[in-house]
Amino acid sequence: MLRSLFSGISGLRAHQTMMDTVGNNIANVNSVGYKATNTVFEDTLSQLVRAGGAPTTANGGINPVQVGLGVRLAGVETNFTQGATQLTGRSTDVMIQGDGFFVVNQGTTQEFTRAGAFSLDATGRLTTPDGALVQGWPAVNGVINNQAAPTDVTLPLGATIAPTPTSTVGLGGNLPATAAIGSAFTATITTYDAQGTAVPLTFTLTKTAADTWSMGAPGSTPATSTVSFDPATGLPTTASPVALTVGGQALGIDLTKITQFGSSNTLTAVSQNGAAAGTLESFTLGADGIVTGVYSNGTRQSIGQVAIATFNNPGGLEKAGNSAYVASSNSGLAQIGAPGTGGRGQLIGGALEMSNVDLASEFTNLIIAQRGFQANSKIITASDEILQDLVNLKR
Repeated sequence: MLRSLFSGISGLRAHQTMMDTVGNNIANVNSVGYKATNTVFEDTLSQLVRAGGAPTTANGGINPVQVGLGVRLAGVETNFTQGATQLTGRSTDVMIQGDGFFVVNQGTTQEFTRAGAFSLDATGRLTTPDGALVQGWPAVNGVINNQAAPTDVTLPLGATIAPTPTSTVGLGGNLPATAAIGSAFTATITTYDAQGTAVPLTFTLTKTAADTWSMGAPGSTPATSTVSFDPATGLPTTASPVALTVGGQALGIDLTKITQFGSSNTLTAVSQNGAAAGTLESFTLGADGIVTGVYSNGTRQSIGQVAIATFNNPGGLEKAGNSAYVASSNSGLAQIGAPGTGGRGQLIGGALEMSNVDLASEFTNLIIAQRGFQANSKIITASDEILQDLVNLKR
């Protein structure tokens, strides 16, 4: 009788743990990045009543006789399947599509999480809701070295970017082939010097002969350059870009978009590659984890990259609270790298990964756990009644 009592007790404990696990899953049904867990049971050591015997020529073999001693918890496994996507529109919200974890530093402890509900602190560092610092690689002049050790991801809104002096100007449109010799047409564009100061620049193309034009700008060196066209195609035969120095600034004039046809004049300046100094106004996040800053002068430049970690055995990670995990001896070392490489998932900005808890399954498990608990309590009740009958044999 005592064996059945202890078996019933072990069943109560095991199914109470199952209830705890199911209850935790249901409680976290809306937790960002939460991964559901489930309990696995196994029987305990059985008591050997009679050992087995091998068959002989005179007798058959005898199977061992064993009586089980109850049930115990074999493990609580984590289900790392992908959760549903919820679009938020917040630029600091990020989700992982595929395998991997965000790397965060909580004080001196390195942690890993699937919850990408990040925000910026007063210094521009990307943080989790509980203040852990998101790890990645900063960009130096737009260049990212993701082979270095990861550090805090910082997005310094309001930071300035140095001006870019103009080095190339593109001219386009049509010069009329029927224009009289001596006809002149102009195109004006704003360029930028080394200090980022806007410098208006006017180019003049004057027809000097059939299919031949001279191009110059005020104060340019040389004063003019010859531009020739093929009358059969209407395209320039002069090699591009044409070197021109204006106000001490060397420029390359791209003529590939100019034509000479018999239509009217449409000469215009179509492009230049300079920019004034700018301040960081916003940013975007790519699937590869690269954070691109958008500056007030229209320039876009990489300012950092978010790191992703994978493990040989994610099920071996230990939960650290706040939707985070820490590595254990059975999870393997964190393999940190860029998103989309080495089997790591890609990132989606402006979205969050929701919990992967399946309420239909959890409610079913709730019933199973409840019935299992009830059944084991009946074992204890029945064993107690039999013991009571045994005591009552002596009156």
